[in-house]
Amino acid sequence: MTERQQLPDMALTPNQVASVRSLRHDFSLLLMQHRFVIDELLTKISILREESFHTHSYNPIEHITSRVKSPQSLLEKVNRRQLPLDVATIRSKITDIAGIRITCSFIADTYHVLDMLTSQDDVRIVEIKDYIANPKPNGYKSLHAILEVPVFLNGGPTPVICEVQIRTIAMDFWASLEHKIHYKFSGEVPERLIEELTQTAEVASQLDRRMEQLHAEVHDSEPRSTAGEDFDEEAMRILWELSSRQE
Repeated sequence: MTERQQLPDMALTPNQVASVRSLRHDFSLLLMQHRFVIDELLTKISILREESFHTHSYNPIEHITSRVKSPQSLLEKVNRRQLPLDVATIRSKITDIAGIRITCSFIADTYHVLDMLTSQDDVRIVEIKDYIANPKPNGYKSLHAILEVPVFLNGGPTPVICEVQIRTIAMDFWASLEHKIHYKFSGEVPERLIEELTQTAEVASQLDRRMEQLHAEVHDSEPRSTAGEDFDEEAMRILWELSSRQE
């Protein structure tokens, strides 16, 4: 059966109806848990983002997107991989049910964000693939991290896996274009376009390196600013009085 092929019309027995309803409940719970793991990771990323700006006056993250596979997309992948309709098996074999993409300005920022995120005690690293240091043959670059994070439910903490991709703006632009081209040609991309995509990947890589050099030159020469909460004159006066009392 192809992905888009419709199942033949047939009448289900009461037992079959009950079985399908049970499976639908299990899959809905699975997808809900993956929505929760995205919430957990987005909270962590938001905190790290704000802390970085507070302590270093610098935000390494440009923007963040996230998604959970739709029921249809998940079932199609289960079918392609010929997996049993068992939630435990699907949970362990399909690691991109939940996905987060973090876009940074510079290459160094991608590694810094990955290090900040994976250094937390409740984040378990399942697998990391460094396609920045080792690009795919077509020129694709990104950091892929399969992370396991506990989601706290009524029955206690449940470990849930999420795929996190971290890349620069140039890498993200190239990957988006490459995806659109493959979609347009249904995977049968003309050889000429494949060669041009590979060449543009190198151009994007050169742009990343040059922009990082410029950033380092400017950032190293600029004065350090103190980021923090907005303390007005009255707040500063009270802070001074309190500190004077402790002397």
